[in-house]
Amino acid sequence: MALNAASHNPMGEKTSPISGQPPQVSFGVKEALRGSQSKDMTGQHEGGKDDGDKDMRKKSMSGKELEKERKKAEKLKKFEEKKAKTVDTSTELTTSKTKEKKTKQEAAKDESLSEYVEDTLPGEKKILKPLGDQFHKAYIPKVVESAWYEWWEKQGFFEPEFGPDGKVKEEGMFSMVEPPPNVTGTLHMGHALTTAIEDCLVRWNRMLGKTTLWLPGCDHASISTQSVVENMLWRREKKTRHDLGREKLVELIWLWKEDYHQKINNSLRRMGGSFDWTREAFTMDKNLCETVTESFVRLHEEGTIYRANRLVNWCTQLNTSVSNLEVDNKEIEGRTLIDVPGYERKVEFGVITYFKYEIEGTDEKIEVATTRPETMLGDTGIAVHPKDERYKHILGKKVKHPFVDRLMPIFADDYVDPEFGTGAVKITPAHDPNDYEMGKRHSLEFINILNDNGTLNENCGSFKGVKRFDARYQVINALKEKGLYVKSENNPMTIPMCSKSKDVIEPLMKPQWWMRMRDMADAALKVVREGEIKIRPEFAEKSYYRWLEGINDWCLSRQLWWGHQAPAYFVEIEGEPGDDADGEQWVTARTEAQAHEKAAARFPGKKFTLTRDPDVLDTWFSSGQWPYSTLGWPAETSDLKNFYPTSVLETGWDIMFFWVARMIMFGLKMTGKVPFKEVYCHALIRDSEGRKMSKSLGNVIDPLDVMEGIKLQALHDKLKLGNLDPKELAVATKFQKTSFPDGIPDCGADALRFSLAHYSTGGSDINFDIKVMQGYRRFCNKIYQATKYVLGKLGTNFVPERTLAKTGKESLAERWILHKFTIAAKEMNEALTNREFSEAASISYQYWLAQLCDVYIENSKSLIQEGTPEEKLSAKQTLYTVLDGGLTMIHPFMPFLTEELWQRLPRRPGDTCPSIVKAKYPIFSFGLVDPVSEQAYDLILGVAKAIRSLMGEYAIRDAGTLYISLTDPTARETCKNELLSIHSLAGKGVASINILSPYDPKPTGCVPSAVSSIATVFLLVKGRVDIDAEIVKAKAKMDRAGDLVARQKKILDDEGYRAKVSEELQEVERRKLRDAEAELREMEASVQQFEALKLD
Repeated sequence: MALNAASHNPMGEKTSPISGQPPQVSFGVKEALRGSQSKDMTGQHEGGKDDGDKDMRKKSMSGKELEKERKKAEKLKKFEEKKAKTVDTSTELTTSKTKEKKTKQEAAKDESLSEYVEDTLPGEKKILKPLGDQFHKAYIPKVVESAWYEWWEKQGFFEPEFGPDGKVKEEGMFSMVEPPPNVTGTLHMGHALTTAIEDCLVRWNRMLGKTTLWLPGCDHASISTQSVVENMLWRREKKTRHDLGREKLVELIWLWKEDYHQKINNSLRRMGGSFDWTREAFTMDKNLCETVTESFVRLHEEGTIYRANRLVNWCTQLNTSVSNLEVDNKEIEGRTLIDVPGYERKVEFGVITYFKYEIEGTDEKIEVATTRPETMLGDTGIAVHPKDERYKHILGKKVKHPFVDRLMPIFADDYVDPEFGTGAVKITPAHDPNDYEMGKRHSLEFINILNDNGTLNENCGSFKGVKRFDARYQVINALKEKGLYVKSENNPMTIPMCSKSKDVIEPLMKPQWWMRMRDMADAALKVVREGEIKIRPEFAEKSYYRWLEGINDWCLSRQLWWGHQAPAYFVEIEGEPGDDADGEQWVTARTEAQAHEKAAARFPGKKFTLTRDPDVLDTWFSSGQWPYSTLGWPAETSDLKNFYPTSVLETGWDIMFFWVARMIMFGLKMTGKVPFKEVYCHALIRDSEGRKMSKSLGNVIDPLDVMEGIKLQALHDKLKLGNLDPKELAVATKFQKTSFPDGIPDCGADALRFSLAHYSTGGSDINFDIKVMQGYRRFCNKIYQATKYVLGKLGTNFVPERTLAKTGKESLAERWILHKFTIAAKEMNEALTNREFSEAASISYQYWLAQLCDVYIENSKSLIQEGTPEEKLSAKQTLYTVLDGGLTMIHPFMPFLTEELWQRLPRRPGDTCPSIVKAKYPIFSFGLVDPVSEQAYDLILGVAKAIRSLMGEYAIRDAGTLYISLTDPTARETCKNELLSIHSLAGKGVASINILSPYDPKPTGCVPSAVSSIATVFLLVKGRVDIDAEIVKAKAKMDRAGDLVARQKKILDDEGYRAKVSEELQEVERRKLRDAEAELREMEASVQQFEALKLD
């Protein structure tokens, strides 16, 4: 077969991803991966080798090269066995230094090409260039992936297609909303994973003929976006938000939003996401703002939202409250110094300090302990257990505060553990959640000691104005001066850290808007338990239950300027004191005019002024309403009618509570329906070392850099554009140098998407490795070159049959590949239905690589070159069918490459489909099922593989003489009829293949290879090998076969095994025994033959 010289992968040689930590895949795919391509124009790394397929790449080697390769393989085998105990099997695919050198050389060749210029006008159908020009000889992602997306979008292929009556098509509806990326910056690999999985689902459902909608959009992300803009403002101009004022800061954030919103959308388009951009949404669009206002007012009017002065999680760095879900709990074992924003030196944590309070009117003192000494300035009581005999005599007495004029009661409460510490507990109701509840039970005074910026306030006496953690040390010193200090000890503890700013969270009393969650959570639990919503994988469902069962009321208020301002108005009555925490003095309304009406009705005859709450709402309040707000709620729109509830919600498991649970609660509460019928949670992407991706570590990867490629210096330069401090910048730069010494090669969108889909097992987190992307780039090339070959063989006048049904004239190889194709289609649809994306990727990979490219295309050469005209035409028709079907099958993973190649194929008569985007997805066809042909052709493949294995093992490069012994008459007839196919698949070094009759003696001077219990291949080696060495090898094989026979007999002779295991599985084991016994007999005969040869 003539291939273009620039082809990365000569036909018949395997291509595979290379990675230190590949995703879990099926055994078949692992075997294919080990047959990695060794002649790659782009110089990708060569993977490990196995005995079964290594001879495939030896067809063109000289005898000396083969001998050298054999010795090298033996050394490699010994080395691999030595390190097998400590090295994971994934290291079989590690890269070689020789190949790395070639990579650099070939990369330089690629760079020597002139810059590619796309001639197609934006939005027009792509002008397909000849496959022989310099940019199309080899697979180049940027060339293949250019122009298509603009055309798809302009043609409206991504918009929902309705039936002739304007309603959802008979095939059904599939709708999904994109998890809206935050407009804080560019996308990362987590977004790429989301896009790869979701677009696969969307494209698959669209190709199944359904009315399909994938709605895109972005989230305003109040805290994150305002924080990043404030940091930028300070870095560039040394100004704070207060220097600008609310209006100017919001204007600045809108400019930021427009810039990054566009960058995000460009990245999503570059990845091939088939979004309906005509329906794009942003959480602060006018109609979505109306949704937020409407729901807030309704929920307040019914009492679900209420006003209260309660403890919140206060971030002094951001100057706002945050939800429990935005607090990271850092566990420490003892004394630990931690960086805290706003402090030059690290702050000490993990220490418990013991000190005493003097009891009023006595000479006694009572000892207490705390891990936060500064909070003692807000103490208002001492609690002991009611049955603690040590303190019964002082119950009801008071202690004197040493630094402020305050007396504090000693009281009893069952909450106190008398065995912990001294058994006496200091109570700070305004700064501790547990103390807050105890303070309410015993009517203690609630004294706030902190200003919003983290300094101590006027309630702290001489400590007023001191920063909270500076006050920690000053309070200890002051206690020592008064003789009240006892000791300090190491103490394991949990430190609440703001996930946004890394500041230490302070529990603080604040009047805020709260939302009652218990009833809503119960409803959300019910719909999952009753199956209205299916959550995958199972661990995510369990986490969902655990969180909702322990849910607390939700603090909605955020002290920010960017976001949805609460539609709440404080009614200040003339001449009367106002209380910000009193919910009766607040009204909520859709407009200020409506607020006036409500206030006048509540306070008739009184003069008042209205002041709108300056706080904004938690971002998740608007994001939680994303599924129905984007479809037009509260209006009864056609989109809401057609696409709500949506079909699937796909997202990362880490925001199950932030977002998914809230969407379910909001959907049920506001619409009376579930927002989606299924939740699929994908894993999180970590770096190659298993670490969470973080800008400060330098391991956050922009998908554009993977698709387009980027040099190392450019990666360094991108780090400098962020907000990293010098230490973080040094760490991040070092990581980039280690992980990407030569930068990141251009892998393209298709390889990126396929890699991420293959990673998606629905289980543990993903360790990202750029080498996996490079490996799948080569798989893309395999598809590219295979299609080029087929196009060349079909010719310009080829016309496909009107349907893909069999004609009855197909050869065995054709019947086999058609069977494999329809089985692959069946398994693909099942895998995607079950959201088994890794399995689906493996199926399509195996079909293309191991069945289509490495078998049928190889076999088709002989059929097309030496067959009759009728056989040639049939082979071409089958080539067309299985290639066209393969492209449509893998299209949901690889949209660009498949469109580029599909458009070059002729269409069946009557097929007017304009794009593979709209093509029909392959489905199972019973008419193509042929298990008999599958079994027969598998025998042919086994024989051909045995021939290649023997030829390679004994370094027979040419003039190979082979014999096939078959004990089954049907198998013998099959091999006789398919000798041409066996020759084609066995390789060029074969001179003759002879089928032995049942009466022929076993050929002398040969070495055997047992294909199965009914078939054995013999290779004539007399005069061409070292007899003594071969006897040693044959005896070793004989010993292994003997061990296997003994092991199988032991299994089958076990009465317990026979009683418990099904007959079907027992037959599998019996077949293994028969095959092992056949191999043992052949090896015994082989040893005897070699011994006889020595005597000749």
